[in-house]
Amino acid sequence: MSLHLDYADGLRRDIASQSGRAYKSNLGQFMTPSATARFMASLFVADDSAHCHLLDAGAGIGSLSCAFLDRWRSGELQFRNVVVDACEIDTNLHGPLAEVLERYAPLGDFKANLISRDFIEDAVNRLQFGETERYSHAILNPPYKKIGGDSRHRLLLRQVGIETVNLYSGFVALALERMRPGGRIVAIIPRSFCNGPYYRPFREFVLGRAAIRQLHLFGSRAQAFRDDDVLQENLIIVLDRDGEQGEVTVSASTDDGFRDFVEHRHAFDRIVFPGDPESFIHVPTSAGPSLVERYRPVRCSLQDLDIQVSTGPVVDFRLREHLRDSPGIGCAPLLYPLHFRGPDLQWPQPGAKKPNAIVHNAETRKWLFPAGNYAVVRRFSSKEEKRRVVAGVVTPKGLAGAQMIGFENHLNVFHWQKQGMPESLATGLAVYLNSTAVDEWFRRFNGHTQVNATDLRRMRYPERASLVEIGEWAMRQVEEIAQESIDERLEAWIE
Repeated sequence: MSLHLDYADGLRRDIASQSGRAYKSNLGQFMTPSATARFMASLFVADDSAHCHLLDAGAGIGSLSCAFLDRWRSGELQFRNVVVDACEIDTNLHGPLAEVLERYAPLGDFKANLISRDFIEDAVNRLQFGETERYSHAILNPPYKKIGGDSRHRLLLRQVGIETVNLYSGFVALALERMRPGGRIVAIIPRSFCNGPYYRPFREFVLGRAAIRQLHLFGSRAQAFRDDDVLQENLIIVLDRDGEQGEVTVSASTDDGFRDFVEHRHAFDRIVFPGDPESFIHVPTSAGPSLVERYRPVRCSLQDLDIQVSTGPVVDFRLREHLRDSPGIGCAPLLYPLHFRGPDLQWPQPGAKKPNAIVHNAETRKWLFPAGNYAVVRRFSSKEEKRRVVAGVVTPKGLAGAQMIGFENHLNVFHWQKQGMPESLATGLAVYLNSTAVDEWFRRFNGHTQVNATDLRRMRYPERASLVEIGEWAMRQVEEIAQESIDERLEAWIE
């Protein structure tokens, strides 16, 4: 049932079309389409609370509040009265936001507070001065914008024990702090918090204060906020403050049409693995175990294999005076992602926009690796590529007898104590990493195009003998190995 949400959605579309991209980007502002707002509101369960105090931080023109209030007015949520705190810093939206919320006021059992102050500053002040009022419900589409380590927002958040790198995670953490026990938060946020070292304090903060009830994943990067050209992969998370953690519902749809909606329930230890020091949050997209989980030999960490992975140490703009377009005397090959076509190394690349070599001298030596066999993974994949994880192999025979090798910062390098490894092992690693099963597994916890060394360390790998075996098989192939051949070969590992 839609009482006033459709009206609000019309305002949203008009404002979105009139607001410039730079203006929205400066505020981190991406307003919620009505279908997504309605779905988010449906994730609140009816309870016996007489009074509802709803937080809508980053309210925009009020679409999320409208979706919630439409459910209440239709009788699905049976509160005697509702108070909404709609926090919105953009004064251009205050008029339409107030107009939308006033539509719910005539019966006298509703009150709306339009809070125009900076939400982070206001929430921190209230927490520090011991305000006792707590929210029973929160529905959020917080702003998406990075915050610097010495920025005002970062320093404010630290004052209340919150360490994070983006406005959206700061908003969620503050909302969680201001919820009463049992209070529920439904938020649509980027998936970037699920993995990586920068969001680990935020993950630990959330997991220490709330139970995850549901995760909903949008399969298309472009559809959840298509009117605003947002390409981040987004999910909806449902959190209960101080809740007892049980099974988690994981649902998915291609877009906000929800026509292909599916859901499964998973034990929490499939969402956050026990003993994981990084507290990665996985989003399984199938009911049963993934192929990687079913592969018999996949049981090792990189530490078990005595293999390390590092980000390529050569940051080109810092060593610009030592870079050369063409290899020559006294130079070492410098490898970029452009030097790999699939798993194969193609160096040098004459006429490329990037240099092919780096001078080997006392100043650059510490950034170089001795010639040997290495597996590499691109740190960034393009949005058009089918696979997120794209691996290649480096061998001395492809580098014209070079003694040292430079790996540029956009590559991750698998090595043994800063040296090479047997060619069959390096090749086996690359074949395994290029499998469809690994790519699907990786997407469970990584929702963006960046592949960090930390992510690769947290993965599980086949035992060494299996990697060598599949590497030897790949080395015997005369032609380029098709994706189907890799996947078929690994299927033999299924018990």
